[in-house]
Amino acid sequence: MSQARVYADVNVHRPRDYWDYESLTVQWGDQDDYEVVRKVGRGKYSEVFEGINVTNNEKCIIKILKPVKKKKIKREIKILQNLCGGPNIVKLLDIVRDQHSKTPSLIFEYVNSTDFKVLYPTLTDYDIRYYIYELLKALDYCHSQGIMHRDVKPHNVMIDHELRKLRLIDWGLAEFYHPNKEYNVRVASRYFKGPELLVDLQDYDYSLDMWSLGCMFAGMIFRKEPFFYGHDNHDQLVKIAKVLGTDELNAYLNKYRLELDPQLEALVGRHSRKPWSRFINSDNQHLVSQEAIDFLDKLLRYDHQDRLTAKEAMAHPYFIQMIDDAEGLEKIENLQGHNNNDIYENAVKILETYWLEDNDESAPPGEDASQQGFQFGGGDASVGEMEFNGANGLDTNEEVKHRREVVRSRNEEISIVCDDMILDGRGGSSLMTPPLGCSKKRGVGEERPPMRRE
Repeated sequence: MSQARVYADVNVHRPRDYWDYESLTVQWGDQDDYEVVRKVGRGKYSEVFEGINVTNNEKCIIKILKPVKKKKIKREIKILQNLCGGPNIVKLLDIVRDQHSKTPSLIFEYVNSTDFKVLYPTLTDYDIRYYIYELLKALDYCHSQGIMHRDVKPHNVMIDHELRKLRLIDWGLAEFYHPNKEYNVRVASRYFKGPELLVDLQDYDYSLDMWSLGCMFAGMIFRKEPFFYGHDNHDQLVKIAKVLGTDELNAYLNKYRLELDPQLEALVGRHSRKPWSRFINSDNQHLVSQEAIDFLDKLLRYDHQDRLTAKEAMAHPYFIQMIDDAEGLEKIENLQGHNNNDIYENAVKILETYWLEDNDESAPPGEDASQQGFQFGGGDASVGEMEFNGANGLDTNEEVKHRREVVRSRNEEISIVCDDMILDGRGGSSLMTPPLGCSKKRGVGEERPPMRRE
């Protein structure tokens, strides 16, 4: 039997009412509090509408569930309730039902998202790192709570690019993880199904979500959506085998004592592993770095136990800038308590200077990457001429060390400027309007739209 490498016993140590969704008693709200505005989507199990809460005039999303087993509805509600308040998890606001038909509806927070088919081609290298990191926060949180999403895909990742806000939605296929339990393999959407589902391995775990994330990531950096484009479930495994190779597939099958159906085995055939560099071209090379390839390679593994966990993924060198920026912003935000204009402004300038030195082809933070004249693309170098190294011509480990030194120095500069200016008593009585998307004043629980770096 296979078992999760992390968070395997979460539900073992939780009280039964945490995961026993069948015994859930639903507290119904008032359907008359909500009014449908327009249809925004549909799925196998629901119709989705933009709506308005007539009691406070706030926008919301109304998910009207199609007739399914009560057990499935209760599972989705229980999971959403358990995850309430988690990072980048869509918020369930209310549960209502029609008085006559008894049709249930779930009321969610509104996210002004852009269709991924429109948004993804405009994303910069930094944007992709940022949003994947935000998605990893949501995945690590739900996994730490003993829950597998089981349907990670672009359609279920809402992004408000203006506010740089991401929400993981549609928890209808999510399930509680119990070690040594066998699960239905008819989950996830075809292009994002892990090999375990396609070879009928039922004791899968959270790592299924990491494969799906890897498929999303490959589509984003290679500008190839979907990355594995199978016409049916059998062809999906064929498409994967043509990239990852059949020797590796057979090793996976042997490890878990699995056998392919003879018809599927014949369809898969024999293929050697393709190097990731085969997918790089002049349109996407600006998005592909050595760290990106290494990160992708550690996600798209046949063996689910070999994939990075969400927490491990967040510590990968590909996300060094996310960690660095968070540290810098924390220092800057701490200055707001001093009510000092100049301190704040100087600290921000240091951070902006660091960004611009780090990549002199980047637009300054706050510039709109979609503005007229902004060019996407990576120049004239052919794939064969590209070297797989970091931005500074160093290998990944050396680059990480180098960038950490730069960040340490930058953070020291910020601290020195702040300390000196506070001691000197310089500055006005009120803060400047904070740049980079930082809110000047936030209510309890209100999120700060993060910085934009193009």
